Amino acid sequence: MIPESKLVSTRAVTRRTFFGQGGLGLGSIALGSLLGRDAFCATTKTPDSPLVPKAPPLPARAKNVIYLHMSGAPPSLDLFDWKPKLVEMNLQPCPESLFKGERFAFIKGVPKMLGTPHKFARYGKGGAWVSELLPHFQTIADDACIVKSMNTSEFNHAPAELFVHTGNRLAGSAAIGSWVTYGLGTENQDLPGFIVLLSGGTDPTGGKSLWSSGFLPSVYQGVQCRTSGEPILFSNNPPGMDRDTRRRSLDALNALNQLEAKQFGDPETVTRIAQYELAYRMQSAVPEAFDIGKEPASVLAAYGAKPGEGSFANNCLLARRLIEKGVRYVQLYDWGWDMHGTAPDNDLVTGLPKKCRDVDQASAALVKDLKQRGLLDDTLVIWGGEFGRTPLNEERNGSKFLGRDHHPHCFSLWMAGGGIKGGITYGETDDFGYHVAENKVTVRDLQATLLHLLGLDPYHFSFRTQGLNNRLIGPTDEGKVVKALLA
Repeated sequence: MIPESKLVSTRAVTRRTFFGQGGLGLGSIALGSLLGRDAFCATTKTPDSPLVPKAPPLPARAKNVIYLHMSGAPPSLDLFDWKPKLVEMNLQPCPESLFKGERFAFIKGVPKMLGTPHKFARYGKGGAWVSELLPHFQTIADDACIVKSMNTSEFNHAPAELFVHTGNRLAGSAAIGSWVTYGLGTENQDLPGFIVLLSGGTDPTGGKSLWSSGFLPSVYQGVQCRTSGEPILFSNNPPGMDRDTRRRSLDALNALNQLEAKQFGDPETVTRIAQYELAYRMQSAVPEAFDIGKEPASVLAAYGAKPGEGSFANNCLLARRLIEKGVRYVQLYDWGWDMHGTAPDNDLVTGLPKKCRDVDQASAALVKDLKQRGLLDDTLVIWGGEFGRTPLNEERNGSKFLGRDHHPHCFSLWMAGGGIKGGITYGETDDFGYHVAENKVTVRDLQATLLHLLGLDPYHFSFRTQGLNNRLIGPTDEGKVVKALLA
């Protein structure tokens, strides 16, 4: 039975009151639909707008980052880590001491040693060993630092990529680009602070979790853009809606959002306000920023870029344009580097040279272009994969092609600009490129060094959620800033 007090209260609701309060209720329902699965009840304070640049708490060497990730893990032994002894033992049975107790993704039985089929020579004042497959990188050897002693704990693609880019092998943590924009904001209010560009025909193995904001407010999430066609899907006005109508619609939605934020204090509501406003401004800013056709023919030729294509070369040129316009973090993923040797398109003789041709020219052109424009000193460029490849021939199911299995113990990457010491090689592996021999650099070390270069303290830079002060480098202080890499 309904209490009399409730009946009296119900009878007292007038038609005008119903429509006055019901309208807000319907607006809240609509807002809930818009927020969808991204809405959550947070206990943290409303975040500052990422559109406002923030001064780093520590002295910074870099202002921006361009991370070139080769999804699938390039074989360092065929690109940067020259091992003449391994070549001498090519296709000989592997010593038991190397593979006993080891865990491989696909290798079975007693594998054979696999020396590189490609030639190496020394380049630059530091005499860095570089493969013939990277003729353009050879020309920037004095600007780059090659780290040959990278190490990871992961040997499957998705967990390894997640570990590199979010600090956690499981999905759900915040990407480095999200951390950086959370800590530093961005200088351009009309473009996202964290932009993702893809090439190679598909997403990286780790998927879209690689640019997720995780537990950070979703305004810091990476925005995936397309190189050709409409850069951001569904950002244009639908048929029947012009820019003035879109503006009035956003103003009305903003009013509802403000009421929602005032009533419930959910920072995600404020986040959505910022995202809707950014989307409106991006309608004008993005087409101009992504129009590489405005670049001189000489610049297009230097990168090997062609307007209208979804290529790695176009993405590298776009990365420079975006950094120039104040975007804080640009992440490129190029898929197709999983050189197992099960077919011609993923073997060391035909597949690897093709992938190198796809990226080598544009990667080197990016560094040269940034340097020529005075942007390299403030921009940290990183090139690498998620783990290494074995010095053993995989020979899966009796395959006659040459290929390498997954290998977490050691791999190479290179960095340039942004406070990095150019023209040096850091770290070494053993005679077979199987283990790190000196100056090991872990994934945590790489992340700590990146944050340090941007003026963010990797040990104190955190975000409190679920009762924990979460950090990019994880709960322990195992990640170290590798000072030997700093200029």
